[in-house]
Amino acid sequence: MRPEQATSYRQQLLALRTTMLAQMSDQRGGVLGRAEAAAEYFNRREDSSAQVATERELEFAMGERETSELALIDAALARIAAGSFGNCIDCAALIPVPRLQASPEASRCIACQEKAEQRQAA
Repeated sequence: MRPEQATSYRQQLLALRTTMLAQMSDQRGGVLGRAEAAAEYFNRREDSSAQVATERELEFAMGERETSELALIDAALARIAAGSFGNCIDCAALIPVPRLQASPEASRCIACQEKAEQRQAA
């Protein structure tokens, strides 16, 4: 990959990371930590225990997704720094530019990604 292309993807990934962190901060009450925001939210007396449990599970799932997305972004930034960005981490083939444009954090070509998803589903 040409250096100017890598720089463009790096800027895009940094912008995604900044947006994700700001969104996470807003959803968690700004400067409040996750534990404080959750305690404040889940200590409302008017909610049923089933509703609170469901909302808590949803909050944890969202947190896991956000953490996973940040990890993918950070891994892509590390691949840029290492000079391996744009190559599939499984087969080393070039990841098509349209795939990287749509999802710059992609670490696998489509064929290897499908295989990885099949292994996870099994």
